[in-house]
Amino acid sequence: MFHYELHQLRSAELGRRAEQDRLVREALRARRTARRSAGGRTAEADPHTHGPHRRRFTRAA
Repeated sequence: MFHYELHQLRSAELGRRAEQDRLVREALRARRTARRSAGGRTAEADPHTHGPHRRRFTRAA
């Protein structure tokens, strides 16, 4: 009987964890969709530099 109860507890815990993972994925998907539908560039998407690409290190001779 003890093993059956452990199995039931484990099964319920896995179900709760799966539901929480689904909710997280759904929230991420909704945020991604909202970001795409906002159009244009947001403050988060803007690069820090607006000029041409500069190399971090100088080239070796």
